[in-house]
Amino acid sequence: MKFNEIIKALREDADLTQSELAKEFNVNQITISQYERGTRQISLDMLINYAKKFNVSTDYILGLTKNPTPNYDIKNQLNVSGQNKIHKIEMK
Repeated sequence: MKFNEIIKALREDADLTQSELAKEFNVNQITISQYERGTRQISLDMLINYAKKFNVSTDYILGLTKNPTPNYDIKNQLNVSGQNKIHKIEMK
């Protein structure tokens, strides 16, 4: 499957319309439609939004694996205030 087919299936499986998903992602419905038709490349930020929203790995969305489950656990939240914190990521 291509990424556009995968993201469309994820949305449909969640019983969301393109408009509803667009509202959640703060984009235009046309943008979601373009992603799903494969006429617009997905940005890294949007790829991450899809992965978080549907709790799947980015590799799954990109069609690199058939396993939708993310293969990592993030133990700490990223601190963007400029303070360094150690983040432990465990690979499964």
